[in-house]
Amino acid sequence: MSSRLFILDLAEGRVFSVKPDGSDKKIIASGGRMPDGVALDIEAGHLYWTNMGVPSRNDGSIERADLDGRNRVTIVPEGATFTPKQLQLDKRGGKLYWCDREGMRVMRANLDGSQIETLVDTSRGDTRPGSDATKWCVGITVDPTRGQFYWTQKGPDNAGKGRIFRAGIEIPRGETAATRNDIELLYDGLPEPIDLEIDHARRILYWTDRGDPPLGNTVNRAPLDGGSNGRPAPEIVFRNLMEGIGIALDPAGERMFMTDLAGSVYAARLDGSKPSVLLFAQGNLSGIAYAEI
Repeated sequence: MSSRLFILDLAEGRVFSVKPDGSDKKIIASGGRMPDGVALDIEAGHLYWTNMGVPSRNDGSIERADLDGRNRVTIVPEGATFTPKQLQLDKRGGKLYWCDREGMRVMRANLDGSQIETLVDTSRGDTRPGSDATKWCVGITVDPTRGQFYWTQKGPDNAGKGRIFRAGIEIPRGETAATRNDIELLYDGLPEPIDLEIDHARRILYWTDRGDPPLGNTVNRAPLDGGSNGRPAPEIVFRNLMEGIGIALDPAGERMFMTDLAGSVYAARLDGSKPSVLLFAQGNLSGIAYAEI
C-alpha cells in the first residue's frame, strides 16, 4: 500500500498528486475549468472532480478519470449543474454527492453520472444563477451509516452568516427538495464555512473556514451528535490558513491535510498539533483527497 494526496489547482485547472510528505508530485490531468471538489473510488481505480466553470453560463461539470489520468470522461455534462463545489462519493450507495453554489442546491447522481437528482433546493423561487450568497451551498459530506448528509452555506464574505445543515439522504415521502422538513440547522453565525469531512469512527465533523481571523482561516471540529446539554460550540484546531478550502482526513493515521487559495498544503494531527507545511506557492488550491492505493 502507498498513500497519496490528490489536489486541485484552480489557477492552472489541473489535478495533481503527491505523497503525504509533499514529495513525488505528479500531474494527473490538466485543462480543467476551475476544478473545486475531488473524490476517489480506489476500488474501481477512479478519480472524480468538479469543474465550477463560469457561474453565469450554467456550464459546470463533473469529470472522471483513472487514477493515473487515463480514460478521462465527462460524466455530468455542462448545463446539468451550475457551479459544482465539494464532491463526495458514497461507494456503498453508488452515488456521488455535491453542492451547487449558484444553483442553490445539493445534488447527487449515480457513479456514471446518470440519474441526477436535487436533494435540497435553497432558492426559494430565486432564478438561477442565484446572487444571494446566504443560499449558496458549498461543502458537503455524507454519513451513509446514519443515512444523512451535511452541507455548508457560507454566506457573503466575512458576514458571519455561515451555516452548517444536516438532512436525510432520501427526501421524505410527499415532500420535495424545496419543501422537505427534515433539515436540521446545526451551526450558524460562522464566518465562511467551506469544505466538510467526517471522522466516522469518532463521529466528529471537521470543516475549513475561509473567513477572516480570529474565527476564520481555520479548521474547526465538533461532534456529529448533540449531548444532553445540547450541541457544543465548534473547536478551532488549526489557524493561519490563507483562505482555507480543502480538507482531507486520515483517521487511521490520526492526521489531516488542508489546502488554501494561497497555494499551500498543510498537515497536522487531528487535534491540530504538530502542524507542517508540505507545499507552498502551488497555485490556487481547492479540493484535496487522501487515499491508500
